[in-house]
Amino acid sequence: MTNKKVLVVDDEEDIRDLVAYTLSRENYQVRTACDGEQALEEIAKEKPDLVVLDLMLPGIDGLEVCRRIKSQPENTDVCVIMLTAKSEESDQVIGLGMGADNYMVKPFSSRVLVAKIGAVLRRNAFAIEETSNKVVEQGILKIDPICHEVYVSGEELALTPIEFNIIYTLARKPGKVFSRSQIIDEILGEDVIITERTIDVHVVALRKKLKDNAKMIDTVRGIGYRFKI
Repeated sequence: MTNKKVLVVDDEEDIRDLVAYTLSRENYQVRTACDGEQALEEIAKEKPDLVVLDLMLPGIDGLEVCRRIKSQPENTDVCVIMLTAKSEESDQVIGLGMGADNYMVKPFSSRVLVAKIGAVLRRNAFAIEETSNKVVEQGILKIDPICHEVYVSGEELALTPIEFNIIYTLARKPGKVFSRSQIIDEILGEDVIITERTIDVHVVALRKKLKDNAKMIDTVRGIGYRFKI
């Protein structure tokens, strides 16, 4: 029996009520919000374990809500599943780049949503347990997974959630070559479908932030990437 708290955010009452009803039957503690402002108020008042978040909201849109959730240290363990009526990859990539843990495209199956919520919560619990207190130090690089901080020669880097997860995944196993699909599976889960080219885009951005130390992220031609001291 789960006692996890889920916040459902959607401006369409029928969808909001359907998702809330479905999750309540699965023994989740469900609260709802009809717009971005109300969602942020609910999150501040009673931090949920997971937010089911529609992107197309009046006022503060879903992408901005996701960004604000993930930018606050006290919410680092709050999971986000995006709901969107758009199937274009660009919308999904932007949301994932802001830290969303998964997405679903409308119209969607309630059973699939329940399964995804369960998978995201299990993966998040496992990640918290696995990374607890395990600071990674490789040469001049230091990664603190609890505080979500990365330092190079003592200088903190401002990374997006996906950039952080990429360098953390690689640095934990220096020398190991990760294919692009393996990186996607590691940082987002096997049920998230984005192109491998997306990883290349994030690696380019990560290297720019590493500046003179960009060679830490080594390209293995035809395969993927590895961490190289």
